[in-house]
Amino acid sequence: MKAVFMLEHGNVDVLQYGNVPEPEIDEDEIKIRVKACGINRLDIFTRAGKRGVKVNFDGPHILGGDVAGDVVEIGKSVENFKIGQRVVVNPRLVCSKCKDCLTGNDESCMRYRMLGTSINGGYAEYTKTHKNNVFEIPDSLSYEGAAALPTVYVPCWNMFKRRAQLKSSETVLIASASSGVGSAAIQFAKFAVGATVIATTSNEFKAQRAKDVGADFVINYNEETIANKVMEVTEGRGADVIFDHVGTDFWNQAIPVLAPRGRYGICGVTSGYKADLQMGTLFMRNQSIFGIHMGKRNDLSEIIRLVGDGVIKPVIHNTFDLESVQLAHDEMDKNEFFGKLIINVP
Repeated sequence: MKAVFMLEHGNVDVLQYGNVPEPEIDEDEIKIRVKACGINRLDIFTRAGKRGVKVNFDGPHILGGDVAGDVVEIGKSVENFKIGQRVVVNPRLVCSKCKDCLTGNDESCMRYRMLGTSINGGYAEYTKTHKNNVFEIPDSLSYEGAAALPTVYVPCWNMFKRRAQLKSSETVLIASASSGVGSAAIQFAKFAVGATVIATTSNEFKAQRAKDVGADFVINYNEETIANKVMEVTEGRGADVIFDHVGTDFWNQAIPVLAPRGRYGICGVTSGYKADLQMGTLFMRNQSIFGIHMGKRNDLSEIIRLVGDGVIKPVIHNTFDLESVQLAHDEMDKNEFFGKLIINVP
């Protein structure tokens, strides 16, 4: 089969287009003819071997976790799928054996693997995954739209609905509106919850797009101070919930405007891992800080339902064919896009 693979870590030049063997499935796996695959920041880190992500190369490694396509083969123990079904994959594969998995808390499984990082993924004509990670998609949802969902919308569900329990009467501050997860968080907070949304971004083009997808207020942090604008918008109270997928750079500007009883959620640290915390403020103002990594496996079914109901709509900036993956990685590195970058596999 045709695929984009790498044999070592490095810059975009390590991504090679060529032939590799098709995956062979076990009895509890499903083989998928890939139609679209989302590109995530994790792909960039894995390619480069940075942020603690290292591949044990024992052959060509294929990136890509957010896969949508058609079922072409099912294992002997697979009962609820049939050949030809249109599906999308939750890329976080849990062990299903540890205490957390057995008690329904699979989001806390520490034996998990990520499709495209721990194991071969979707920059290819075919991929495979465990049957429990495959979800049917409606005919109304395109393959590209489905591939734009898992890695960005599942953390939003986990953070806003389960952990922070964001309410429609509250205000949420969302970092980096233009990223895949930032644009997803805006839609989810506004249309699935009904909260007031303040988003941050770096230029007027991105600011306008953030408003287009649901933000009530947008802060261009190159022109105004995040803290001052948040306090102005909230009449001095601050943000009830803060959605941080950036890390150190955003933390330093956002933590001072966390409201009393506020909840600060972290699902990414692209700008750095470390931050200073004023613990006195934390307990005097009854605030909470928590981290999430994706969510529960079946959260993706809730996301698909919301898309089917028209509550949220995947935000796609650009698509690339499989042979042009290097260009897609270059575009992500430039950070001038809004929404998701998607690979089409004809």
